[in-house]
Amino acid sequence: MANQDDRRGRGRDRREREESDLQDRLVAINRVSKTVKGGKRFGFAALVVVGDQKGRVGFGSGKAREVPEAIRKATEEAKRTLVRVPLREGRTLHHDIEGRHGAGRVVMRTAPAGTGIIAGGPMRAVFEMLGVQDVVAKSIGTQNPYNMVRATFSGLGRQVSPRQVASRRGKKVGEILPKRDEASVDAEVEAVE
Repeated sequence: MANQDDRRGRGRDRREREESDLQDRLVAINRVSKTVKGGKRFGFAALVVVGDQKGRVGFGSGKAREVPEAIRKATEEAKRTLVRVPLREGRTLHHDIEGRHGAGRVVMRTAPAGTGIIAGGPMRAVFEMLGVQDVVAKSIGTQNPYNMVRATFSGLGRQVSPRQVASRRGKKVGEILPKRDEASVDAEVEAVE
């Protein structure tokens, strides 16, 4: 019985450690009102993005009568919806992708080292929490932060690494990636020097 309790305790410790690694970013807060017999009743809606800056990210929304409570609810939902996104060299996307949700459309492109995060508000928060350092992104269509974040997650959900593609095709990673000729490698070495 004590052995079983130890196992449960270790799982809880690991979960608490993982949650302590998570950082959150408030993307949007909106005051909403409901008209009732005695006047108006105000509430708040919050949109929060949570991530560990190592490839895991999630988002959530929460509503409450007070701002801190709305943020707490949104953060809890975001922690429950964490997804893992493969990153190239831990700094950028593996390939260009497009995400859609409702009227929102976002285009995300890989970028060379040193580019930084070139993206608008809600998308920037997602990339920062994800741990992406170099990306170029553009939002086309809606400016609604909820739809922009959902469109970004839609695109990131289709992000695949060469390792995943190779295992699905039953090949090695070297067979999938394009061969680099020696002339271009020499030119890159000269550019670095």
